Amino acid sequence: MLFNSIDFLIFFPVVTILFFLLPHKVRWFLLLASSCIFYMAFIPKYILILAVTIIVDYFVGLQLVKMEGKKKKVFLVVSIVCNVGFLFVFKYFNFFNTNLARLADFLHWNYPIENLKIILPIGLSFHTFQSMSYIIEVYRGNQKPERNFGIYALFVMFYPQLVAGPIERPQNLLHRFHEKQTFDRARVTDGLRLMLWGMFKKVVIADNLALFVNLVYNNPTKFHGASLILATYFFAFQIYCDFSGYTDIARGSARVMGFELMRNFNRPYFSKSISEFWKRWHISLSSWFRDYVYIPLGGNRKGKWKWYRNLMIVFLLSGLWHGANWTYIIWGGLNGVYLVAAIWFSGLKEKVYEILHLQDKVKIKNFIKVIITFNLVSLTWVFFRATSVTDAVYILKNMFVKVFSFPKLDLGVSVFDILLGILLIAVLLMIQLVQRRTRIGIALSEKPVWVRWSVYYIAITVILLLGVSKASDFIYFQF
Repeated sequence: MLFNSIDFLIFFPVVTILFFLLPHKVRWFLLLASSCIFYMAFIPKYILILAVTIIVDYFVGLQLVKMEGKKKKVFLVVSIVCNVGFLFVFKYFNFFNTNLARLADFLHWNYPIENLKIILPIGLSFHTFQSMSYIIEVYRGNQKPERNFGIYALFVMFYPQLVAGPIERPQNLLHRFHEKQTFDRARVTDGLRLMLWGMFKKVVIADNLALFVNLVYNNPTKFHGASLILATYFFAFQIYCDFSGYTDIARGSARVMGFELMRNFNRPYFSKSISEFWKRWHISLSSWFRDYVYIPLGGNRKGKWKWYRNLMIVFLLSGLWHGANWTYIIWGGLNGVYLVAAIWFSGLKEKVYEILHLQDKVKIKNFIKVIITFNLVSLTWVFFRATSVTDAVYILKNMFVKVFSFPKLDLGVSVFDILLGILLIAVLLMIQLVQRRTRIGIALSEKPVWVRWSVYYIAITVILLLGVSKASDFIYFQF
């Protein structure tokens, strides 16, 4: 079920109203049943995969507190193998199998294994990582195992963040299902306002930008110069508004019922370095890899070269997490290279600012850092969006060929669409500049009723007039 669909427009208010009407002791059952319906709206039979992992992890969690030493590790391994096993079969088997077949063909070997004819379950990577976080935290002693099977199942399947996160930790979310949530008008209003903003980002900004992005990136060899550059910049904002829009709707719908999900984005394109960018972008995934991969590997504590190794491992795995394609692995690897290079040349950067007499001009220096970081990130998005490595290389090679030559747009995208996209990006950036000083939701709540409702009506009108009417998948649904 898509957040930007008529189905959800009916589903959300019905579930929410029932949630507040029913007694506290049965609300978890309502949310679990609703989450099952929400997930089964995609491919019903795939809920069995979730059921298996939930059952395994529930019983493993109960056993972990009873075990010590090697036996405890055995149960941890059982859970990880189960979770990663499903992830590998459905998401990565065909990728590795195809590459092995190509290698065998190159070496003139017989390779009889065929690819599996299966569809990737929606949101598999997200709920797999959430399940693994629960088991790891119980194993480490940071979380008591949940004894109510239904509550644990709800933790994994909670519909607002089931398909595309945020990837929650049990310490933040699990206990909230036991707490009685009361109807709070201010909180409900704040949640609905956040949902409205998320919907605006998705259907107005992201989906309009997608028109030109899809035109160019689906047929890159027909374009060059400014078209490739503009499509790449458009995609940078498309993926941000698409993914953060989903997160806002998820957080808003959960907040209405009294559940606070973690913030997943914090104005990432205002970052002054790649390191800062990854503290602001997809925060739940970045922190997951930090806590469960980077730090256990040693982080930056075991010498310079192991530090570099750990960074590269984390970002290569992050790329692979996003998709079973070499484009994603290269995307992750480039981000890792950026971070290693930033460490290598940290002293050189300051010397350059000193030569340019900018060391005391903080605002100018920060502006330059933001521009450089945004452009470096945008270059990596080429591999993320391109359908193949070949297409990505073509785009990078031809970005600066005939830069000022635009093609005739006769494939469904007009000059108006491009100008609208630029205007929407400008509006987004202006709003985020205001958000640096004050939270707009709080500021708006302090305004008179007629001001608040004028803003809401304008936002809804813009969504109806400029929003792309055809409900489209969120980009991160494929992960």
